[in-house]
Amino acid sequence: MSQVPPDKLASLLKLSHDLGREDRGLAMLGEGNTSCRLDEDIFLVKASGSSLANLQENQLVACRFSVLLPLLKAGAMTDADVEKALLDSRVDPAQPKPSVEAVFHAYLLSLPGIEVVGHTHPVAVNSVLCAGGAPAERFANERRFPDEIVCCGAKSVLVPYVDPGTILAQKIMEETDKFITAENRPPRVILLQNHGFIAIGATTGSVLAATLMAEKTARIFLGSEALGGTVGLTPKNVARIDSRPDEHYRQRMLKL
Repeated sequence: MSQVPPDKLASLLKLSHDLGREDRGLAMLGEGNTSCRLDEDIFLVKASGSSLANLQENQLVACRFSVLLPLLKAGAMTDADVEKALLDSRVDPAQPKPSVEAVFHAYLLSLPGIEVVGHTHPVAVNSVLCAGGAPAERFANERRFPDEIVCCGAKSVLVPYVDPGTILAQKIMEETDKFITAENRPPRVILLQNHGFIAIGATTGSVLAATLMAEKTARIFLGSEALGGTVGLTPKNVARIDSRPDEHYRQRMLKL
């Protein structure tokens, strides 16, 4: 993969291995996928069927935005249509098939300031998302402690369950576009009902931090709910942490 800058390749592989560590419970076996933007035309994404924990250079596929982004506005597509588009998106036809979720990676990497995407299935986060209803809504819209805001943002996108693949990518785009219109910035975290978690950011560090902090948050949420109920921060508290210069400085130092 000579066209890929070595630093970007090394960073994406390290992120993938960090997210795939079995002891962290974020992604097991072939779960989850990662990606990064290479330039305006091409991005790199995990190949279908590969494992984050031991992902290798030859299991990353260079894909064209121009082939996959139109699928976000396409009507009903058969599985064969999607398969063809995924294969056609490859810069090098000799490379393996990209993940079926490459379509939502293409969309998210097209957002301003977003260079890296990490999608996982964290155990504690999914425990909340599989509960559905009020718990999932509260988990997405409330914040419980300052570091959650610093790493995951003041609010998350919550996407109802839909079939993985192009339909999911279209729903992620719909809900994320609503968030951007309301908040005037992309989210850091996208929660997928009964499915999993997406972190997006300018660096691999920001994606890893958001993922680890969200999993910690979910464990705290589940524990406090078991003790009688979670007491979230007030909107004023959240806005204060979100706007504090010292927290912004800390984000810069941590490359979040």
